[in-house]
Amino acid sequence: MAARSRASRILRPLGYAAGASVVGAGTIAWIYRPKSVPGEDVAVVGPPTYGAGGVFNPPDFPRIKTRAEQITDLRRSAGVNETAASSGFFSKNSSAPVTSEADEPYDLLIIGGGATGAGVALDAVTRGLRVAVVERDDFSSGTSSKSTKLVHGGVRYLEKAFWELDYNQYALVKEALRERRYFLDTAPHLSSWLPIMIPVDKWYKAPYFWAGTKAYDILAGSENIESSYFLTRSKALEAFPMLKKDNLFGALVYYDGAHNDSRMNVSIAMTAVLYGATVLNHAEVTGLTKGPDGKLNGATIKDLVPDRDGKTASEFKIRAKGVINATGPFTDSIRKLDDQTVQEIVAPSSGVHIILPGYFSPAKMGLIDPSTSDGRVIFFLPWQGNTIAGTTDAPTDIKQNPVAGEEEISWILNEIQNYLAPEINVRRGDVLAAWSGIRPLVRDPNAKDTQGLVRNHLITFSDSGLLTISGGKWTTYRQMAEETVDEAIKAYALKPKSLDSIPHVSGTSIVDSDAKLDGTCQTHQVKLVGAHGFSKTLFINIIQHYGIDTAVAKHLTASYGDRAWTVAALCAPTERRFPVRGERLSDLYPYVDGEVRYAVRHEYAETAVDVIARRTRLAFLNAQAALETLPRVIDLMSQELGWSKKREEREWRDAVQFLGSMGLPKGKLALTRKDVESGKVGKYMDEEFGLYARHDKPDELLESDSKFKSGENPIESKDSPANA
Repeated sequence: MAARSRASRILRPLGYAAGASVVGAGTIAWIYRPKSVPGEDVAVVGPPTYGAGGVFNPPDFPRIKTRAEQITDLRRSAGVNETAASSGFFSKNSSAPVTSEADEPYDLLIIGGGATGAGVALDAVTRGLRVAVVERDDFSSGTSSKSTKLVHGGVRYLEKAFWELDYNQYALVKEALRERRYFLDTAPHLSSWLPIMIPVDKWYKAPYFWAGTKAYDILAGSENIESSYFLTRSKALEAFPMLKKDNLFGALVYYDGAHNDSRMNVSIAMTAVLYGATVLNHAEVTGLTKGPDGKLNGATIKDLVPDRDGKTASEFKIRAKGVINATGPFTDSIRKLDDQTVQEIVAPSSGVHIILPGYFSPAKMGLIDPSTSDGRVIFFLPWQGNTIAGTTDAPTDIKQNPVAGEEEISWILNEIQNYLAPEINVRRGDVLAAWSGIRPLVRDPNAKDTQGLVRNHLITFSDSGLLTISGGKWTTYRQMAEETVDEAIKAYALKPKSLDSIPHVSGTSIVDSDAKLDGTCQTHQVKLVGAHGFSKTLFINIIQHYGIDTAVAKHLTASYGDRAWTVAALCAPTERRFPVRGERLSDLYPYVDGEVRYAVRHEYAETAVDVIARRTRLAFLNAQAALETLPRVIDLMSQELGWSKKREEREWRDAVQFLGSMGLPKGKLALTRKDVESGKVGKYMDEEFGLYARHDKPDELLESDSKFKSGENPIESKDSPANA
């Protein structure tokens, strides 16, 4: 017995030690395991090569249909079998019309070209359905371009789920974390991982935030890339030098995704086009059509582009087996076209963001303040070389281009000042751009508690057959689309099918698709336009072949992926030693002339606002820089589209008015093109100086101990004692 007892006393501690070693080794192995980081892999399609004799073989990307051809296809669905040329819709650089299934209705007509509408189109077309999309303005012209630029599960929603025992909040976070990984996998050029810091002011708060960020990691499971971690006070200040040092104990850092929202939206739409969807922007739905049975069978469309040229465009009809309403904040207006008595479900909320210079934040570290003065959460993030701060959350009216209020801007600036070092003065004049996005929160009309807002998405179906998808957020656009198409297939008795002929989206027949397109939803694997040939080093190939400036090449590959080859080729020669190609539109940002040509020829850009706001992001980054760039953009588009002088003047007026909603000072809204070209953009009225000037007045000099009088030449004269 004594021997057994002694053995037990020896073996038990050894067993505990061995168990602890196994657990510790397993933890270390899990933390340092090989990880597949989106965007870090070698490109699926390598860069172009040189053939015999040193001849360069550029990528052979598939051609997209022209806008005129898309209109012709839409008209054919209603039995109007005519060529694009005879209908007068051919643009200057259009080619011969491509025939489609004449007289056949579309399976689905999708109203709305935002993230949700474009996502539904891509999902449906990759299931073998015949799809049409119409958008009154432009892809991502509303809420989808005015987000916080995050691809996230929602740390704050997880906190609510825990404290309020709300399963719906938990499910929303779980779904978003899964979609976050799909998002980054399918568009690695447009999205990336971003560490976000949570400052901790008291030691006893550290365990709480640590537990929250670890729960966020665990909930992401295998979809997670980087684990959260704690930073001591010194390390937090090293990572984020702008932080206020007082009352700073340390910081927690967790990871989420960031993206270029409107470029993402345009890429989804263009990918759908390549897979066979008919997509038309600047086309308004003026009415819904119904058959003898009272069921929807299509819509009446008005092309708004001829109106911009002073012409009258006749309306035409589109036939479809099913109609999907994906219009975000404007959801109820389409629902009322179907039924004037329908109960409204959208509760619009204003989300204001401001853009500050990039020096206010580190290039690769964001910050979240989870407890602002009134309880709202505010983000402070690097984006496109600048700093984005927001957002507010307040009831608002629905407008096409809402304007950020001074009260909201002041609130954001005050909150920012609370956690930045006191020597860093954040002034109203530092705001480069400010905009308001409308968050389309929805109420479930069938719920007993009609006051409760649905934080995730909602799918409803009217008696006449209008399928409406509303609510949700950018991160979950793909899941929303999948559920919407599932409902549409059941509601309209559609028959998905395998795609026998898969387009060479990658530019090569070697890679037709990353997914088996068998009629089921595969959008979690379908890479978007530009993704196949993208790698973190692609910009080097672009520089070496085209002689593009380094900053420009990095921007092009991050915005267009492998299509940067085409954009670079469309850049005009500079006639300089370096850069060889690419004339910058603004000295402050890496946007170049080839992007305007690419936007018109390959991305359906029809207005100057399409280019300055959504194909490039200049209007979102710096409203005054966008105004200074506007003459050049209009000239380039006019060359491409053959605009008249009257059309150029209209584009100027509309673009300046739009920039007013992006934070352009009121005193600049009356400037003419001649005023801008003569340099009057940089001049301020006295009453505007404190609001918009990003510098002290030149005549407000520092106090000086100089012995020279004002205006006296400080250079030694021949009579100076020093020359005696």
